[in-house]
Amino acid sequence: MSLRLGLCCIFIQEPIRFRSLTAKALLALPPAARRARIDAVCRHNAESLVAAIQAVIRLGIEAFRILSPLLPRITHPQVGYRLEDLPSATAIRQAFSQVRDLAKAHDIRLSFHPDQFVVPASPNPAVRENSLRELTYHGWLADLLGAEVINLHAGGAYGDPAAALTRFAAVFRDLPEAVRTRLTVENDDRVFSPRQLLPLTEATGIPLVYDVHHHRCLPDDLSIDEATALAAATWAGREPYCHISSPLHPWGSGDPKPHADFIDPADVPCSWLSRSMTVDVEAKAKELAVLQLQRDLERLPNEHPCPSPLRPTDLR
Repeated sequence: MSLRLGLCCIFIQEPIRFRSLTAKALLALPPAARRARIDAVCRHNAESLVAAIQAVIRLGIEAFRILSPLLPRITHPQVGYRLEDLPSATAIRQAFSQVRDLAKAHDIRLSFHPDQFVVPASPNPAVRENSLRELTYHGWLADLLGAEVINLHAGGAYGDPAAALTRFAAVFRDLPEAVRTRLTVENDDRVFSPRQLLPLTEATGIPLVYDVHHHRCLPDDLSIDEATALAAATWAGREPYCHISSPLHPWGSGDPKPHADFIDPADVPCSWLSRSMTVDVEAKAKELAVLQLQRDLERLPNEHPCPSPLRPTDLR
């Protein structure tokens, strides 16, 4: 099997957890206690990330999406901080170096998928400025960890999809190199289909992360196989990233957008089975879903060279 399957952010069975912080809780603390709380959470998360990479290596998972608020509230205008200001800064950097070395040694692809409030296409200058700040943080962190991809949705259309994508491209040109060389854009299930994003990728060189579930929810004139090939071409020889999900409710029996616990192997496009690509598994059962899909796909060549899908493979 040539597909590299990826786990998204957290575990359901492995005893690995990441901690979060709210600005409200931090603002309620005096400065010394606030710094101590931030330091403890950041060090815990750095150590948890080391454990996460060790776990995916042990489980045979070949890609991992890192939780964006690994250093929570670091860019917040009131409670933000610098890593250098934390008592555990040296230990945190050492943990990040260990993550980078482990991922490189075991060929684990690392990525980020910033939160939905990162919207470079927004008509609101304050939102664009905040997006620039958040993406700069992601680029800095990706350098420390050796992460290859920072993936975004294009955002809303705001009544004018072309203008929105123009704003996205303008923000992209202002980003630090650490972000520009890693940024990717993904089709979504509500606003931008693969066809609509291709002009942006052609104009900027941003690779397209193809989400086949989103494409099934928001089809365009491209078939799945066509969209897969066009998206792969935007990666300029690098291994493409794609996303896979199955609907919580069976196709045709309700809203298809919510994700199921596991992946129905019939939802994996036949043309993907012969491609070299990274596929992030977006399923609620997390590592259990990745491992189950691995087993299902390994059985396919003997049982069904290509499963007969229960939903259309050509969306035209």
